[in-house]
Amino acid sequence: MEAISIGLLGLGTVGSGVVQIIKNHQDKLIHQVGCPVVIKKILVQDVHKSRPVYVDPTILTSNPDEIILDQEIDVVIEVMGGVQETKDYLLTALRQGKHVVTANKDLMALHGSELLTVASEYGCDLYYEASVAGGIPILRGLVDGLASDRITQMMGIVNGTTNYILTKMSNEGRSYEEVLKEAQELGFAEADPTSDVEGLDAARKMTILATLGFSMHIDLDDVKVSGISNVTEEDLSYGKQLGYTMKLIGFAHREGEKVEVSVAPTFLSNNHPLASVQNEYNAVYVYGEAVGETMFYGPGAGSLPTATSIVSDLVGVIKNLRLGVNGRSAVTPQYPKMLKENEEKFSKYFLRIHVQDEVGVFADITSIFAKYGVSFEKILQLPIKKHETSEIVLVTHKASLTNYDKILLELYDLHAVKEIKSAYRVVRKSL
Repeated sequence: MEAISIGLLGLGTVGSGVVQIIKNHQDKLIHQVGCPVVIKKILVQDVHKSRPVYVDPTILTSNPDEIILDQEIDVVIEVMGGVQETKDYLLTALRQGKHVVTANKDLMALHGSELLTVASEYGCDLYYEASVAGGIPILRGLVDGLASDRITQMMGIVNGTTNYILTKMSNEGRSYEEVLKEAQELGFAEADPTSDVEGLDAARKMTILATLGFSMHIDLDDVKVSGISNVTEEDLSYGKQLGYTMKLIGFAHREGEKVEVSVAPTFLSNNHPLASVQNEYNAVYVYGEAVGETMFYGPGAGSLPTATSIVSDLVGVIKNLRLGVNGRSAVTPQYPKMLKENEEKFSKYFLRIHVQDEVGVFADITSIFAKYGVSFEKILQLPIKKHETSEIVLVTHKASLTNYDKILLELYDLHAVKEIKSAYRVVRKSL
């Protein structure tokens, strides 16, 4: 075969990694696909900018048409980020008969269905392994490795920034603000960390995972999201006393024909496989009816780990070219979307409550929980120094989200309750 020509959209951190791997692993690629792989053009904003990886200046361009309209380019690799403009570029490339590999989680979470439909119509491949969990082959694992199984549950640490922050807070007893600043200085967090710390990044990834894992089209708006910005050292300390570790967890759970998807700071029992995932690492725990428990673990971001997933997708595209089967890998969702109602969502909960230190308060609180049939698994009660206040820490047995919300409302109305300091989901070994 003649060389396969690549057009690369973007030459930032990940794009530089793609260039390095294609250059340094050329012998491996030729062995895998039977032909050289050549980057013909790279789209950049500034062709004169100094870069961490050397590329021939003549292949740089600031004009996207030189890539997406070039009939000699076989595959477009997109690592530039963005949504609307990038979507337009990729739709044009697909309609020009070019195969696409992307690492763009935002794009795939919002417009993946449309892009995949167009790719199928024009007989093109659209692969996006690197859009979730960087160098971990989780999408390929779901689509290929577990293709014969029925996935019922996925739980993921799919954002390295929040996992780094929570790890440092827990292990070193430091505040959220202090660790966030350190993460920004080390490059683990953006100058504006909102997308990461408020759970939006993880929600986009869980949208993609749930759509593939459950073969059901899940929209980003279907994911209930909360972040870690209100987590305190005291929360983590109490969690440790009770045998829990906190992580920002993406949940995707199927029961019968209905699913729920959410992202929230969660207390995991210390024996849960995800509890030991530290710092910026990612992991996704998957439960299938046939295979049982599996876990995918590794670096969730970074130049070379993410580029590894991208180039692996590229190899898949080229192999399909050799076999003449491009455009046939996308499988439309098998099931109509059916979401659980709140009364069908069950979990255990951690509550930390400040109350007036007086007789009968605890009885009033327990009566509210009893009213909705919710009992306690663990209880801590401690006086707060220099105040006529006590702190009560509760871990409930399973309760429906409907009843849990009603309990919170009644607690807020109870005159003796001064404040509900924190409330988190609790997971032992499984949902």
